Amino acid sequence: MSSPSPLKLIVIGVILMILGVLLPLLMVVKVLTATLALSFLSYGASLVGMFLAFYGLFSYVKISRRK
Repeated sequence: MSSPSPLKLIVIGVILMILGVLLPLLMVVKVLTATLALSFLSYGASLVGMFLAFYGLFSYVKISRRK
């Protein structure tokens, strides 16, 4: 099983971070009901997205330095 490319990791991470910002925004403007589970989901999406994006970025830099 091969690991995903660094650019895919960066894109997935950015999407998760955007989701982590949009969900609380929608909760504040009362589009979504603010529940504890949804709050933890948005926090988790933001946190996992940040780690994925950084891992993808570091992998990209590591690969490009070898060339």
